[in-house]
Amino acid sequence: MTERPTFAELFAGCRTSAVHLEMREVYEPADPAFQDWLSGVRTDPVERFRDWYDLVVATVARGVDVRRARIVSEPVTDYIRHEHEDTAALNVAAGERVRWLPRRAASDLALPGNDFWLFDDRLVRFGHFAGDGTYLGDEITEAPEVVALCRDAFEAVWARAVDHSEYRPG
Repeated sequence: MTERPTFAELFAGCRTSAVHLEMREVYEPADPAFQDWLSGVRTDPVERFRDWYDLVVATVARGVDVRRARIVSEPVTDYIRHEHEDTAALNVAAGERVRWLPRRAASDLALPGNDFWLFDDRLVRFGHFAGDGTYLGDEITEAPEVVALCRDAFEAVWARAVDHSEYRPG
């Protein structure tokens, strides 16, 4: 049995595109960065998430298009407000392109049941979370019909979503 690739290995092997669709209202509620934010403590997100920042910078430097789309309910949760505040300094500064789509504008889109990363239009990594946002694990597939579903869903969301620089959380 072959070992599953790590997230860093998936990025390292990526040649053209890595796209991420997020559809949850909260992720990892016990995360110290979020807990600090709730307490009013603001820190440099790059310093907190240096590994992620460096991974994206290196990936984009190789010519890989890294995009992230977030479907959010409005009014947004505290967690989404926290994410929004850090997005320019962390994700966008690293080279990701990020867009936001209010959930009410996604009602007629066919979406998979879980958040995912799609690498090079060939491999999908689904993230599984508990109802409270606690990470439970992931699932990887290269099934062509799943890849097509995720590609089409992401592109449909991306076409409607608002660039991070213009999105104001409702």
